[in-house]
Amino acid sequence: MRFLYIFFFIISFQSIKSQNQFVPEDIPYQKVLETAKLQGKPLFVMLYADWCPHCNLMKKEVFSDPKVIEFLKKNYVCTWKNIEKEEGITLKNKFNTKSLPTFLFIDPANETLLYALKGEMKTPEFLTEANNALNPKLQLPYLEKIFLDDPSNSDKFFTYLNTLKKGKDRTDLSIPTHTYLNTQSDAQLVSETNWRVIANGVTDIKSREFQYVLNHQKEFAAVASQNRVDRKIESIVTELLRPLVDNLDTVNYYKQREVAKSIRLQKTDSLVFKFDLTLAERTEKWQFYKSVTLEDTQKLVWNDASFLKDIGNTYLKHIKDTESLKKSIFWVKHSIELNDSYDGNLLLARLYNKIKDKKLALQYAKDAKEICTEMTWSTKEVDTLLAELNTK
Repeated sequence: MRFLYIFFFIISFQSIKSQNQFVPEDIPYQKVLETAKLQGKPLFVMLYADWCPHCNLMKKEVFSDPKVIEFLKKNYVCTWKNIEKEEGITLKNKFNTKSLPTFLFIDPANETLLYALKGEMKTPEFLTEANNALNPKLQLPYLEKIFLDDPSNSDKFFTYLNTLKKGKDRTDLSIPTHTYLNTQSDAQLVSETNWRVIANGVTDIKSREFQYVLNHQKEFAAVASQNRVDRKIESIVTELLRPLVDNLDTVNYYKQREVAKSIRLQKTDSLVFKFDLTLAERTEKWQFYKSVTLEDTQKLVWNDASFLKDIGNTYLKHIKDTESLKKSIFWVKHSIELNDSYDGNLLLARLYNKIKDKKLALQYAKDAKEICTEMTWSTKEVDTLLAELNTK
């Protein structure tokens, strides 16, 4: 009897627990679309990936909450789509989704996007936003219409933009931003309000507005700050080049890097330099890596000891010609002038060994061991190198 009681208690507990666990309902998209039409409800779609930690946390903490489950079932027809599977891929492309998780609130009658959210959030925030998505006067189509009826009105523009950016990436903000900015003269751009517009919505490096910022930095610094202007310049170069590096799109990267280089500011040149090296390493284009570092290392990262050692390590592994290796030795020597370190001395020893200068290789290996001993670190690595050098 006691056994039966325990058995039924466990079954009951598991049943209650399972009711509060998130179970994705991957119902075919066309089916949920038709169901939403019949029920007169908007469609809710979560786009996720199994590897996305923010998606998994939302499933675990938000979509397992009874309040959220009840609210969604009452007000929406829901489905959950993995962006690495067929329908998920289609929806990701259809709604230009670049962040995970993304939550789409769709009018099933015409598949118009009513509202969108992205990223991880807590239950209260999600419920507030999901409730806002039911309000016609807070939905994107209404806000867009109000804005387009009076595109020079900055208040209407910001209301639309602030809602749009809850679920869209910055590149999607570009069209309404330029619609508003086209109503502003060049002189009008230099204002606190229009700086906010440019900072939030301009992503095109060739645009009139960004080029005006480049040519009038002091005026914009007066209404914002030089630091904010600098950050905008750096972010627009990053937004131009990072996707190409991430996708290993070398053809377009080489074209766009010239656009970025045309800005001719040290801060943007430094960004391009770092993107160049990242792309070269990921695509194993060591000739390109070498040409970039030989041209710009001293100009752009001369006072960054860590970066100089990173370049030296890459030369040690992948560059073979003696003259280039001697240049890398010069850079690494400067890095230990900035910060005398065990790894810097060991790297110099290995570089000298690679160009067959045993005397200097031994000198720097001994210096590395001395630092290692003083710090009471293991000397195994440098002892191996010293043994190799002493047998030659």
